[in-house]
Amino acid sequence: MSASRAHRVFQKALQRWPKDPLRPECQLQDVLAKRLQAGHSLVPPYEASLTGAAREQAELKQANALYGLLENRYQNSYKLKHNRIMEPKSNPTYYKDLVKELEEAPNRTWLGRMANRLKGLVRLE
Repeated sequence: MSASRAHRVFQKALQRWPKDPLRPECQLQDVLAKRLQAGHSLVPPYEASLTGAAREQAELKQANALYGLLENRYQNSYKLKHNRIMEPKSNPTYYKDLVKELEEAPNRTWLGRMANRLKGLVRLE
């Protein structure tokens, strides 16, 4: 029953994981779900020799880390006054522009992709 508990926790976390709009054919949750269904553990290799309750604890730690990423637990617990990581002095809007581009990319038409490619080739600055 202990292995099934960790399996259920992983399944719930993977159901909540957001879909990747840029690569709809290769989703993280699909890869991890296939690995779980095949009977492989998601325990790191250095803990592969564990058995019984210790292995269950290691699997639950992995599931907890997955939930931590899902809920932005680490970003919320280690807040910065001014987010210098996301706004470098050399180009303060870099990450905002990157997120905007990633949100627009899946819905862009063929003509829009070609126009962006040509704009990238010819820069008038």
